[in-house]
Amino acid sequence: MTFRVVQWATGGVGTAAVRAALLHPEIDLVGCWVHSDDKHGRDIGELAGTDPIGVHATSSVDELLALDADCVIYTPLVADKKVVAALLASGKNVVTPLGWFRPSERDAALETTAVDAGVTLHGTGIDPGGITDLFPLALSAMTSAVTFVRAEEFSDLRGYAAPDVLRWIMRFGGSVQEAKDGPMLGLLTGGFTQSLRLILDGMGFDPEAEIRTGHEIAVATAPIDSPLGVIEPGCVAGQRFQWDAVIDGSSVARVAVNWLMGEENLDPPWTLGLAGERYEVEIEGTPSSLVTFTGFNSDAIEKAGDPNPGIVATANHLVNSVPYVCRAEPGIKSYLDLPLMAGRAHPKLARR
Repeated sequence: MTFRVVQWATGGVGTAAVRAALLHPEIDLVGCWVHSDDKHGRDIGELAGTDPIGVHATSSVDELLALDADCVIYTPLVADKKVVAALLASGKNVVTPLGWFRPSERDAALETTAVDAGVTLHGTGIDPGGITDLFPLALSAMTSAVTFVRAEEFSDLRGYAAPDVLRWIMRFGGSVQEAKDGPMLGLLTGGFTQSLRLILDGMGFDPEAEIRTGHEIAVATAPIDSPLGVIEPGCVAGQRFQWDAVIDGSSVARVAVNWLMGEENLDPPWTLGLAGERYEVEIEGTPSSLVTFTGFNSDAIEKAGDPNPGIVATANHLVNSVPYVCRAEPGIKSYLDLPLMAGRAHPKLARR
């Protein structure tokens, strides 16, 4: 069976999703929403850097709401709940990396909309929506009496070719106070807190665990070259965000990200450690385990400007989830509600 899919937005994740969808045997791209006038009317393939596919992007929400489609891959920079609700009400399943990893009471209206329309909303991604919840849940099956879970990212952001996001959303290159007052902690907390709650739910920890949030900042001690330009001494060049689920005064689950502009000329003198760029998932129990994932981080210097592997992985996870979400029962569904998802073989190696 082939599912008719709309791509919503063509930023980094969106364009990578288009490329992945074109290789997926169960997906037929039938539409695309774009924000800017200069993309309106252009071929989706052209926007994604591939050959034309004969389907053109539109900036009209109403046009896509009326389109016959099974699913929307929803990847704007920030989610608009009204748009998501409208997409669900129009009879389209939605997959997105922008939240809904673990639904809560405040999602009740959206849940009702999805159920009434007979469709499903699923939050997926890589970090959060993958490394910080799906992977720990899967790996915990090898351990009994779990006492602590950790999922953590270690990245050199010199390979993240998004200068506006780095400067004005993440607040790198600005003052320490700018970073403290910036939107990043709030934007991240919603998703990573859901990841923690999903771990607590899936492993049977006390659901009343307190969530504690931490934000640490490192500044440059000498000029540092970066995608947003030179970061001057005294300006933000490293950030660490951490979220802990605490029971009886002890952390039982932690998710964290370490984002550095290199490993030199930082105060405090943070490094990525001997293992370099990576993601780690640690489970403490009987027995304990530590798994390191590589390949999702960018090669900061050698391949600056190339498609970021983490962004591509996020897009692939979205695309690969589409058939499973379209076949799911209506409502907002987390990883705990869906079967094991898998990627698909390269077309030249696929079953004939």
